[in-house]
Amino acid sequence: MARFSRIEVALESYNTVVIPVFYHSDVEVCKKILSACYEGGVRVFEFTNRGEAAHIIFKELLDYAKESCPEMILGIGSVVDAPTAGLYIQLGANFIVSPILNQDIAKVCNRRKVSWMPGCGSLTEISQAEELGAEIVKIFPAKQVGGVEFIKAAKAPCPWSSIMPTGGITLDPSELVEFLTAGAHCIGMGSQLFKKNTDGAFDYAKITEATLSAIEVCQVFRENKALSV
Repeated sequence: MARFSRIEVALESYNTVVIPVFYHSDVEVCKKILSACYEGGVRVFEFTNRGEAAHIIFKELLDYAKESCPEMILGIGSVVDAPTAGLYIQLGANFIVSPILNQDIAKVCNRRKVSWMPGCGSLTEISQAEELGAEIVKIFPAKQVGGVEFIKAAKAPCPWSSIMPTGGITLDPSELVEFLTAGAHCIGMGSQLFKKNTDGAFDYAKITEATLSAIEVCQVFRENKALSV
């Protein structure tokens, strides 16, 4: 059973802003990545269902998060069908992210009141996702769909929509601010966050530093925006 409600997922996604998206076949590497991001201020983390036995790694990561990163809201991404969503919900996933809009996934998640974030590429899909109970919709792949300009255009007639762009977004402060200015609810980030050493191994200290910096940029922007209103 999920430890965090769908409302907590939505609120913390907004507060933290930066949502790491990660997969690795070595659970010990996953634990270190999760801890590095947690130390950097991350409180919502998407592990992706992209390898064999990913569900086994995820379950161990959930147990680790509960003990070592108790405020971390851990969910699963790259879910494309309802049976897979059901499997991860049974394991304790706090949210389900999908690259597509699938009504059967929506039904499974809604029955258990688990947050569901479907991938959308048009206003029609965003509207359908919200009708199916999605609190946050994922724009994926963000830049190919239209990036900042797409979000800005979509929010004009639908300012209530909570949009999470994911895919190809960099750590450049000006780019992060552009997405927030356009109206992004939160931002999914992958390889840009996961820094490596020259030998190709993950540099966990640099990962913590990168997450701290990105979150600070986003939160300072929102604080200044609120003060100027």
